[in-house]
Amino acid sequence: MDVKQVMQEIGTKAKAASAELAYAKPEDKTAALMAAADAVWNRRAEIMAANEKDMAYGREKGLSDAMLDRLMLDEARIEGIVNGLRTVAGQPDPVGKVIAEWDMPSGLHIRRIRTPLGVVGVIYESRPNVTADAGGLCLKSGNAAILRGGSESFHSSSAIHACLVEGLKAAGLPEASIQLVPTRDRAAVSEMLIMTDTIDVIVPRGGKGLVGLVQREARVPVFAHLEGIVHVYVDAAADVEKARKVILNAKTRRTGICGAAECLLIDRTFYDKHGAPFITDLIEAGIEVRAGEGLDVDGTVPASDSDWGNEYLDAIIAAKLVDGVDGAIDHIRRYSSSHTDAILTEDPAARDRFFERVDSAILMHNASTQFADGGEFGMGAEIGIATGKMHARGPVGAEQLTSFKYLVSGDGTVRA
Repeated sequence: MDVKQVMQEIGTKAKAASAELAYAKPEDKTAALMAAADAVWNRRAEIMAANEKDMAYGREKGLSDAMLDRLMLDEARIEGIVNGLRTVAGQPDPVGKVIAEWDMPSGLHIRRIRTPLGVVGVIYESRPNVTADAGGLCLKSGNAAILRGGSESFHSSSAIHACLVEGLKAAGLPEASIQLVPTRDRAAVSEMLIMTDTIDVIVPRGGKGLVGLVQREARVPVFAHLEGIVHVYVDAAADVEKARKVILNAKTRRTGICGAAECLLIDRTFYDKHGAPFITDLIEAGIEVRAGEGLDVDGTVPASDSDWGNEYLDAIIAAKLVDGVDGAIDHIRRYSSSHTDAILTEDPAARDRFFERVDSAILMHNASTQFADGGEFGMGAEIGIATGKMHARGPVGAEQLTSFKYLVSGDGTVRA
């Protein structure tokens, strides 16, 4: 395969499709998404068979249990894909939405409206559900999508992509609106990063190696988060039972996702009064707890300096004592990746100080960080969580995949 030529052809087709999608009727996009959702459900046995090939490939490659969990599809997860597509389909169409409008003394009437970005390239690893999430959100927002899934999820992504194309056909929309790169060759990624003539933005979704590569080498604008170094701070005024419940879920529900807690910060006053029963809970659940100085809990192992600012994506968590909310804020400022950080407290003043002074894309109070997900934010799905500050931040849904333009009207109006 001539990868360069293939990618140029994909880019040309995507650019042409994006021109049609920019003014596609909302009801046609909705129909395509609903038909795609039906196809995913009707072909779930085929998708799971394809996924088993990917799981076997992943085992041969020696993927960790957490990474295999990210890769695995069962009927419940396929149902989640279907529900995500249907939720996106049912949301208001963002294209053409008036963001603001005003009149000027000159007689001009000005409107700022949402408009598609154009062609969105998505590069992702392992999780085949991203194929549906990214394809569906790009379609809803009037963008063409070029999807390059990970080598591990090649068969699963191909089977899901076929369902998306079935939806496009049913609605009479261009099949090239959602294209899947048909090769595992890494050269395809390198090509995508320099396709400035046909790709308007790149969204990398994967580990530090992938995202770092994209950010270093891309000539196309990038929405990305480098890591999910997620902190949970237990304040002096935290409720013990709430803290136990939230911390256990934040770490153990799924250890391999970017919203999983990776570092536990505990106020010294809380620890002196209550101890750290949630650490015992974590150990009993099979989590290795790497404890900092002064945290004397049976079953922990000593933490080293390298444990601060580490994204484990595994059954490991670091834990450290800090001096109050300001101590937690200082630690987070030093080590956070600006993804998601949480405070557990019954003190509104501590919560407000944490919310004001921690500059992460998502901040949570008395809630599990596993909720750091576009679906849980009512977006149906997300194309990723952006931790930068330009254009989009936090979960990137359909609305975040739009830009805007100004529509200016006059009545023979001239400038003096």
